[in-house]
Amino acid sequence: MRCLRRADGVEAIRVVCERILQELIEAEATDVIGAAPREHSQTRTTWRHGHRDRLLTTQAGDLDLKIPKVRSGSFFPSLLERRRRIDRALFAVVMEAYVHGVSNRSVDDLVKALGADSGISKSEVSRICGELDQELTAFKERPLDHTVFPYVFLDATYCKARVNHRIASQAVVIATGISVTGHREILGLMVGDSESKPFWTKFLRSLRARGLENVQLVISDSHSGLVAAIRTVFLGAAWQRCRVHFVRDVFSVIERGLGEMVAATIRTIFAQTTGEQVRTQLNVVADMLGRQFPQVKTMLLEAATDITAFADFPPAHWKKIWSTNPLERLNREIKRRADVVQVFPNPTALDRLAAAVLAELHDEWQVFDRRYLSEASMAELFTTKPTEPEPEITPQPEPKQLP
Repeated sequence: MRCLRRADGVEAIRVVCERILQELIEAEATDVIGAAPREHSQTRTTWRHGHRDRLLTTQAGDLDLKIPKVRSGSFFPSLLERRRRIDRALFAVVMEAYVHGVSNRSVDDLVKALGADSGISKSEVSRICGELDQELTAFKERPLDHTVFPYVFLDATYCKARVNHRIASQAVVIATGISVTGHREILGLMVGDSESKPFWTKFLRSLRARGLENVQLVISDSHSGLVAAIRTVFLGAAWQRCRVHFVRDVFSVIERGLGEMVAATIRTIFAQTTGEQVRTQLNVVADMLGRQFPQVKTMLLEAATDITAFADFPPAHWKKIWSTNPLERLNREIKRRADVVQVFPNPTALDRLAAAVLAELHDEWQVFDRRYLSEASMAELFTTKPTEPEPEITPQPEPKQLP
């Protein structure tokens, strides 16, 4: 009550809203858990385990809320819409396309379905976009020095946007990381014309500028511009060539009907249990396939170091770090929304929608507190075997001289 008396009218409303929403969140958590804090109850299903901060933007101002964490399972308050930013971003894209007269029939139909085919103005669209941009810029530019990310995944997906009055393909490049505790985070994104070395270098350097250091392994496809940028920016980090992309490259040089047989043979490389066995099996497979597919043998031997880089890391991590599959869901989520629009009015609109999708997925990862890799296995990356002391050499007495 004291803070309410000291606050002005607008601030008082914000404080009241924040207090009411926080109490509603705590009440819902109590209902889900089956007990209030420090309450002994036979209906209890789990225990509280601290809180996670969540900023909620409302017409009353920014509300600093705390979402209770639980020791087992997950909890997310129903009154906070996880997809709120995505919906706003999609609405902004649709409206922006509509008011600039560059929308196609599907967008026009969406506008009418939203009931916004009349009365929408450029100033209203600018206001919506401005609010979103402020929120999403904070997400894209947040510091990354709060922890270390030994593993970094890089990939790109493509969408259509209008650039200089023509429709062009735009690359949406995404970076995710696995922290020392085994949690995943979305590190950043960028929209550009191509996947050239300068473009990737600019993106990777922006991650470094935000505090991304001590990367041990980068996982990506073999796009020449990307690989060159990785070796320039993350000097000293190993590079894992995505095994899925490698097999696709192999398919391009063999007959279609033989693909599954060749793929199954290559998969035996990744079925080994030690790094030495992995590399030995690669040579065996190269010789085996080389009898019928000499070009495949050449590809295997030339890529041997890059597709087996995972073998220098803990075996418990191998299945999670030998491909860019963890990014596939992110790409699908972006494409699913992009397909609604088909052609974005400009690259900024594409960036806005992609950032909104990724920000929501990032929040889910943080709220549900799920580890992608166990903390114990991640600790193996930072344990070094103690060097054994050299055995002491006891000096032998000189032999006596015979008289």
